[in-house]
Amino acid sequence: MATTVGAALVLAVLAQLPPYFLWAAPADIHSLCLNFTVKSQSRPGKPWCEVQGSVDETSFLQYDSESNKIKPLGHLGKEVNTTKTWTELTQMLKEVGQDLRMILLDMDLEKNKTRSHPTLQAKMFCQLKGKNHLGSFWNFSIDGQPSLYFNVMNMKWIVINPRARGLKEKWENDKELVNYFRKISMGDCHHWLTEFLEHWKEMPASTSTVPVTNQSPRTPSISVISSLFIIGLIMIIL
Repeated sequence: MATTVGAALVLAVLAQLPPYFLWAAPADIHSLCLNFTVKSQSRPGKPWCEVQGSVDETSFLQYDSESNKIKPLGHLGKEVNTTKTWTELTQMLKEVGQDLRMILLDMDLEKNKTRSHPTLQAKMFCQLKGKNHLGSFWNFSIDGQPSLYFNVMNMKWIVINPRARGLKEKWENDKELVNYFRKISMGDCHHWLTEFLEHWKEMPASTSTVPVTNQSPRTPSISVISSLFIIGLIMIIL
């Protein structure tokens, strides 16, 4: 029993990390992550959808449904916020947020009453090496609980929270929804990341190497922290 629970916990942690979490990403590998947080209901004047965007783990945009505007962050955000791609991304974030909200409202909420107003967090990640697409995935959390992982490259779904098993079967059999997730994370994400990297390369070395954001200073390598956490978790469980 302990082994089964331990395996589930390790899987849940692994699913929240980028594909290269056990090693440092080579200099020619780049990633784009869009983290959506969607609420079924919100108070007047408060956004029902918020998005955080990052390139190579460095935040470069914030978006919220109340203002329907993207706020540029750091040097990269300021560099690309006047581009056509930025305008396209603003519209896409609005549309994806609306679609995710419809998905949230369509869920069988009778199975999960942990909150009166449920939330859905959808983290989309894509990775490139040069012009080649290395990987894409979606992580879904419901009411703050990691629930589903979708590997777009092999079209495989993984249930992290047993309560999401029914939802996984429903989404997996919805070809239109699956193709929608695939198009965004492989087609659109690839395009956006390629365009942003072109501007990144043109930036001065002093700013492109360590982009400045209004986040707190980055902690030591995520790969080191993640590895130690996984090892410690396994030792405790076993």
